[in-house]
Amino acid sequence: MITLVTDRLILKPITLDHVEDLYKLNLDPEVVQYTGDVAFDSIESTRKFYASYDQYEKYGMGRFSTYLKDNTFIGWCGLKQLENGDIDLGYRLMKKFWNKGYATEASEASLEYGFNTLNIKEIKAIAYAANPASIRVMQKVGMHYHKEIIYDGFPAQQYIINKETFLARHSSR
Repeated sequence: MITLVTDRLILKPITLDHVEDLYKLNLDPEVVQYTGDVAFDSIESTRKFYASYDQYEKYGMGRFSTYLKDNTFIGWCGLKQLENGDIDLGYRLMKKFWNKGYATEASEASLEYGFNTLNIKEIKAIAYAANPASIRVMQKVGMHYHKEIIYDGFPAQQYIINKETFLARHSSR
């Protein structure tokens, strides 16, 4: 089983054991405000969604349940292959864990896994233009602005990073 470990975090594939935490994560309207998603209507609907989540089997990647090292659930982060073949970096954290660098730390681990283990050539991320905190995370992990898009009917920005840029950035540290 894939597990990513950072200085402060443990990221592991979502299982049905995580359903209650994932349900609670999406209940906060501020958490889902800029995602295009709505809250699950029940724990059972959350369970059904994740029971059919097949990114790990199909592509060796997916969104990972993200925990502090003391096993406190804080949200999810990870890579996802989109229908058009793009690899998308995404993250969603419970509000009380915002502005602590966790999204950046988890995103760095996800990019490293994608480039170094899966040999992905390019990873993209999208954030609503009205969500500067998410855009800052993309910038902090070395992604650069690619283009303006409309995402779920809202103005958004797409950021991108390729393997060479990522590796060069990390070799200079």
